[in-house]
This record gives sequence, structure tokens and C-alpha cells, in this order.
Amino acid sequence: MISSFPDWWERLALAVAAGAVIGLNRDLKNKPAGVRTHALVAIGSALLTLTGLEMAARDGTPPSASVSRIIQGIITGIGFLGAGVIIRGAQSRVHGLTTAASIWIAAAMGIGAGAGLVPLVGVALALTLAVLVLGGPFERFAHRFLGRWRPDWVDPSEE
Repeated sequence: MISSFPDWWERLALAVAAGAVIGLNRDLKNKPAGVRTHALVAIGSALLTLTGLEMAARDGTPPSASVSRIIQGIITGIGFLGAGVIIRGAQSRVHGLTTAASIWIAAAMGIGAGAGLVPLVGVALALTLAVLVLGGPFERFAHRFLGRWRPDWVDPSEE
């Protein structure tokens, strides 16, 4: 067996916490996927990762190949879920890409939590929150600052 009860319990709890924090950010911005979606994606990814590790331990085989296939399956499945929150609106504008990416990173954090990589998940969560919280203001600042500057080769009528 790869882990005792407290160990896998902590891994699942870490996954839920990381997913919920990301989901709270999206929910506070009134996005289509919030706390529950992100937490469920993260815990599902952690559960599948833990299951793969546990099955490999029971078989006495190295876990790398089986867990690698599980991770590939998770990422593929999350792609479909993420596609469901992407909306193409008026004037061919696309909305929901950041939320789709946050669902993807919630799955990745779940995989990390399931594998017991607590520091990695913590750093990834902090960086993800920094991007989600500071990315928008940074983009607006850059657009205002760089919007005044146009290289000679840009035709303003084509923008």
C-alpha cells in the first residue's frame, strides 16, 4: 500500500482546498465555473491519481506507466470540460478562456496533490492566484500604456 488513511485524506483535502480557492476567484468574478466545479475537478484528479498509485502498489509494479496514462486521461477529459465554458459571442469575441484554463490548472493541482507533492501544489496555487488577481489589471495597464504607441508598420484602420 502506498499510503495510510491520514496521508490520502490529506491529499484529497489539499486538492479540494486548492480547487476551491481557484473556484472562489472565478465565482467572485461571476464566471460560469466556480467553487464546486473547481473543487470537484481537483478532487477527482487527485482521486484518480491516488487510485493509480494504489493499484500499482498492490500489483507490485512501478507506478510511472499506469499513473502516466491516468494523468493523460485526466488532461484529455478536462479539455472537454473546459471547452464547455468557452463561449463565442458577438463580433467573434471568445469568452471563458481564463475559466477553462483555471479548470485545467485545478486538475493539474489535483494530480499534484494526489501524488503527494504538497510544496509544488502550494507554489502553483500561489502563482495561479497571482495571475488571476493581478493579470487583469496588468493587461489593462499594458493596453493603456502600449495603446498610445504604434509602430510605423501598423495601420490603425485595420485594428
